[in-house]
Amino acid sequence: MPDRLSTLLANVEDDLRAAWRTEGSPVPFDEWKTERRARERADEEARVQAEIRAERRSRLLERLDAQIPPRYRSARVTDPRIASWCDTAHEGRGESLLILGPVGVGKSYEAFGAMRHLVGRHIRNAVVVVAADLYAALRPRAGVDTEAEFERYAHAQLLLVDDIGAAKSSEWTEEINYRLVNFRYNHELPTVFTSNTPPRELGTVVGQRVASRLTEMCTVVVLDGQDRRRAA
Repeated sequence: MPDRLSTLLANVEDDLRAAWRTEGSPVPFDEWKTERRARERADEEARVQAEIRAERRSRLLERLDAQIPPRYRSARVTDPRIASWCDTAHEGRGESLLILGPVGVGKSYEAFGAMRHLVGRHIRNAVVVVAADLYAALRPRAGVDTEAEFERYAHAQLLLVDDIGAAKSSEWTEEINYRLVNFRYNHELPTVFTSNTPPRELGTVVGQRVASRLTEMCTVVVLDGQDRRRAA
């Protein structure tokens, strides 16, 4: 066995010398060999780290997709304005995104696509909720710590609130909207919102305090076009 190992090492050394001569390196062989092996180790480490990142992103994406309706689990960003926002979102801090437009123009698809784009690249903890389901989850009832539930949404590194303003408005829903939006506004936590509400009517539907913060904290993208569901 030792003889076989010695032979193998000698062959490797011969191969390295042949490469050194082929390269015509101006540095002595031993120095060139040390630098080459350092580069090989760095390349191998980079390859391993890339595999680890890919595996981590795959796991995080699976976790996110478990929250996303099956219809949208292959969603991809197609609007260049939203793609630009995705490119500037970083490390769980920064500007949020508000996608407005009438029913059926693809707001939810683009929003889920943005979430899937960011998760695993810069985002580790993402939460998805439809506004009506958010209110249902936070409605006071026996045996449920709704404040702890609120914290889950408020502290998420990245949050999607789909169809804000679509549920029947009341003082209670306005207060929930305000508490959630105000917390994420103050802590600069990126949030993706979608709404059927026209821009000029946003304050009337979600409340002036919420509309003011959304306007400041968000990149606003207005989608237009026909209802794709009806067209289909």
